[in-house]
Amino acid sequence: MIPLATQIILAAKERGITIATAESCTGGMVAAALTDIAGSSAAFERGYVTYSNTAKVEMLGVRQATLDAHGAVSEETAKEMCEGARLHARSAVAVATTGIAGPGGSDFKPEGRVCFGVTDGTQTFCQTVEFGALGRENVRSAATEHALQMLLDRIISISHTS
Repeated sequence: MIPLATQIILAAKERGITIATAESCTGGMVAAALTDIAGSSAAFERGYVTYSNTAKVEMLGVRQATLDAHGAVSEETAKEMCEGARLHARSAVAVATTGIAGPGGSDFKPEGRVCFGVTDGTQTFCQTVEFGALGRENVRSAATEHALQMLLDRIISISHTS
């Protein structure tokens, strides 16, 4: 089985498109997985690690009103993160992660909750996954794999440029 990151880079190169990432709880792990692939510079444009709310606002254009109303761990924030990354990077697609890797959390936003967003500029898809209290490392790894799968699915849906 070809690793997800390799499939993503190959599919993006085949379509002549570029990728951006916007990460909070995964702290750059999605970008690292993509840039681990030789030749990824032909498809990977840039990644944003926006751990703080200030960074989300300043670097990605997430609205303070969105953070105030829904919090950083929300599909609304993930949507604005991926859309902002795509716009600022001038890339074809972008994926975003924001969540509670742990330890900790609350009854309202438990440990292991991660919100994702992926966009191609025409459509944006968001999803929340409850990974559970697997431990910080395991939540981050699971979130990285999930984000990569969402990104691959979005890229595959884009027609070839030829």
